[in-house]
This record gives sequence, C-alpha cells and structure tokens, in this order.
Amino acid sequence: MRKFITTLLTASVFGTILTGCGSAEAVASDAATNSDAVESVTEQAKEAGAKSTYETAKENGYITFATEGTYAPYSFHDESDKLTGFDIEVAEAIADKLGLEAKFTETQWDGIIAGLDAGKYDAIANQVSITDERKEKYLFSDPYTYVYGVVIVNEDNSDINSFEELKGKDVALTVTSNWAELAESYGGKIVSTNGFSESIQLVIQGRADATVNDNVTFLDYKSNQPDAKAKVVATSEDATESAILIRKDDSDLQEAVNSALKEIREDGTLKSISEKYFGEDITVAH
Repeated sequence: MRKFITTLLTASVFGTILTGCGSAEAVASDAATNSDAVESVTEQAKEAGAKSTYETAKENGYITFATEGTYAPYSFHDESDKLTGFDIEVAEAIADKLGLEAKFTETQWDGIIAGLDAGKYDAIANQVSITDERKEKYLFSDPYTYVYGVVIVNEDNSDINSFEELKGKDVALTVTSNWAELAESYGGKIVSTNGFSESIQLVIQGRADATVNDNVTFLDYKSNQPDAKAKVVATSEDATESAILIRKDDSDLQEAVNSALKEIREDGTLKSISEKYFGEDITVAH
C-alpha cells in the first residue's frame, strides 16, 4: 500500500503542490514556449565569444537569484523588512562558498521562470520542484529540500495511523487541492476549508478527524505553534525534491553551485539553516 501512496503522491500531488506559490506546471509550460528562442540566442552569443553567466558573475563579484519574497518560511520579509528565509540563507551560503555576494530579485511566481529565460537573473532560489518536464528545458542543482506528504490528526487521536485509515473519516482540506483528491482516493470525506490554517484548527478542535498536507508546512506550523495539539501519523515513502533552477546552457554555473552545495552540506551549514526554520533537517532524504 505504501508503494501506491508513493505513486499517487509523486505523480498526482507533488507535481503541482510544492513548486512555489503558483500553478507550477502552467508556468513551466509557458516558460517552455520561450525556451527554444532563448537557447538559440545563447548559442549565437557563445559563437560570438560572449562570457558565460558564471564567468560574468565572478567578474562582477556577485550572483543574482530570483525569489518571491512572499513565501514564508522560504523567502519573506521579517519585522524589519529584511528579505530572509530558508532559501535566501541557502543561496547566500552557496554564494559565499563561491567567493561571491548573493543579490536577489523579487518577483511573482507566475513570471519567475520567464524572467530566467529573459536573463533577468542568473538562477532561481524559490523551492522549484524537480520535474521531468523542467529537466528537458533547464538545469537543476543537486536537490537541497526533500518534502513528504503527511496525515495530521489531533494528538489524542489513535484511530488513524495510515493513509488507508482515512476511509470514512472527515478530512479538512481545500476542496480543489490535490491533497483533497488524494484523501478522497482513500475514502476520506472532505470537510471544505480555505487553507491549511483553517484545516488544522478544525482537527485540533475535533471538528474534523484529519488533514493532509506536506511535512514542511506542518513543521513550519509547529515551529510557530509548538503547543498545538496535532501530530503526524503517516508519511509518504518518496519525496518531492527542490533545487536551484539554472538555464540549460549554464552548465559551469550548475557545477559551481553543486560544488558549493556539497561544501555547505558537509560542513553542517545546510542542516543548521534547515533546523533554524523547521526544527529538523529537511535537506536529506528520509
């Protein structure tokens, strides 16, 4: 059964849920429309002896990343209006290992990949999920985030311990979400909500038996609400992997970013950043 859960989550849920704030596949499709033209221009530039993105970054002393700035806890503004977050600190640590400064361009998710195509920035650090469709048109760094689907119940609940045991239970979810589709596939009865905050409140209040979401969303919630009476009782086997998105022709930048990622993983920096924001290490596969 866990294999079935994994297949469902990977194919139906993770392809659209954890890819930033917007409709990721629509964005990827739009970006693909422009990609061939962009590659053609880049090839012409190479033939003319133009420097690569990474060579230019080294000359300038900085590398530019696109991010939303409104996607807590990954990329957001703190109380002093400083841009911060998990992805921001990871990008800064990568740049530091490369001897560069990290500069950020804040943009809405719906146009973030098109901006990369247009050369507005060097890479994207904004929880971009690795998908086969995107790999056809872009390069990814090694993954630095692994996200799993989870079943969440009231801490006093002992009736639900698996996805299968959602059958016949009231599951609080946004009706149009893929999580709702997943819960219904296991026989769950959807209690309509406007999002995770409302869903988990219904679970805590006993007005719903469970909710389904990704483990990182729950970790972030517990980080801010440590006394909340909710717990995870089931976790998917496989994960959605997120990474830095890079233009297809920038293989030297990909290599440099991967080298830096390896260093911050080995020296504990990556784990430390994760624990700061989530209370545990989401940068390694379970």
